Amino acid sequence: MGEQGFSGKTTSEIVGITYRQLDYWARTDLVKPSLTPARGSGSRREYSYRDLLELKVIKSLLDAGIRLEQVRRVFTYVRDSLGEDIASANLVIDGSRSVLVNTGAELIDILQNGQGVLNVLPLAAVKDEVDARIVELFAERADMAAAHLHRSAGEA
Repeated sequence: MGEQGFSGKTTSEIVGITYRQLDYWARTDLVKPSLTPARGSGSRREYSYRDLLELKVIKSLLDAGIRLEQVRRVFTYVRDSLGEDIASANLVIDGSRSVLVNTGAELIDILQNGQGVLNVLPLAAVKDEVDARIVELFAERADMAAAHLHRSAGEA
């Protein structure tokens, strides 16, 4: 049995971006759906859980004021450095330089030596946000389905 996939619509809801942004990022190879890529107009993309984490990290970086061009460079670095364990570190961004930090001591050292403004993105927090949004979204849908069934049963 394969991994659960998330449609483009569901993915954009979980990550907190528009479907248009998601589509653009897929077309420009920032994050392509790893389970089912688009195959022309009208085809359904399917994103994996890891894709959701990557997309949420990208959104968090953009929300922190980092330009999309730099996000692309940072994200290539993150993928190459962390592989599958995307929630295992903190990402520290200082201007055009990015550093992955695996321990609290390393993070303190970088912050003490940092010049200028540093953006620190704890990647585990991104995972927690995605997990919470998935639970919330599917609970909302289950509640709506139950309410619909209850109304239908009352009409019978």
